[in-house]
Amino acid sequence: MGKNVSKPVIGMDMGGTKILAGVVSAEGQILGTAKRATKPGSGPEKVIERMVKTAQDAVKAAGLEMEDIAALGTGAPGPLDPDRGVVIFTPNLPGWENVPLAKSLSDGLGVPAFIENDVNLGTLGEWALGAGRGVKDMIGIFVGTGIGGGLILDGALRQGWRKACAEVGHMILLAEGPTCGCGNRGCLEALASRTAIERDIWAGIKAGRESLIPEIMGQDNRERMTSGALAEAWEKGDPLVREVLGRTQFYLGLAVASLVNIVDPELVVLGGGVVEALGEQYLEPIRWVAYQNFINKRGAKDVKIVPAQLGDQAGLLGAATWARYKLAKD
Repeated sequence: MGKNVSKPVIGMDMGGTKILAGVVSAEGQILGTAKRATKPGSGPEKVIERMVKTAQDAVKAAGLEMEDIAALGTGAPGPLDPDRGVVIFTPNLPGWENVPLAKSLSDGLGVPAFIENDVNLGTLGEWALGAGRGVKDMIGIFVGTGIGGGLILDGALRQGWRKACAEVGHMILLAEGPTCGCGNRGCLEALASRTAIERDIWAGIKAGRESLIPEIMGQDNRERMTSGALAEAWEKGDPLVREVLGRTQFYLGLAVASLVNIVDPELVVLGGGVVEALGEQYLEPIRWVAYQNFINKRGAKDVKIVPAQLGDQAGLLGAATWARYKLAKD
């Protein structure tokens, strides 16, 4: 398995619902993609088989053979040990404890494989090929079912001593606040994720507040309150949805300010399904709260707070960037 950093690599994003793989050239161009449902209930071995097949399908879609591929990088939910290539545990994937994911993928495909936290790689993708191109220091915050983050310092992904850096969703912003999935109370994720938004909107409806959400969900037989449903209710002026989302904007603004006060980066990138669905109208109040709470207000707006650019492809492109970096380093 010789190194050739000019060859294409496979970037992969593996989450609780889908596996997305793409073959990426040395110039960052996506040459072919493939995706499959994760089906996490089938257990680690079956999911890894599906990951291997998805990677092979992406190579075929690119019109290439596996011998044309230099390496594979994949994001996975954490916690994990990227140095050993092991997923230690992940709550959204049953049975995933101490799974040697990198070795299993390497054995299945015949190329070196590297893993990293999925949100770290989303941040890396935005830095290398998206909204963060050209900056040295950047924070990424992704708002979806949960809230994850990543940190680029001096042009490199910061992993932290225990490989657990930038867990921004678990900054505690409200003492004795709602219980988070992690077990702590008042985490940003428990206050501003789509899960938290859904919880608070249903609580309002149950308490007798009017909302368009049940009607919007009923139109498409949606079981989950998707980011698209939230955006539709917001656009139609739903007062409950606007009130709940207004609280999330406040807490996200405080989180951005706290992170900037610690790191002082050039750029903060916000992405994930909620931000993508609601767009600039959602971001502007977050910016306002953040700037108000910077300790150094001189030149505050020189710290840009911008939307992510790569959408679903951020994790894939970040994983490809990571694979190329590891290949060159190792």
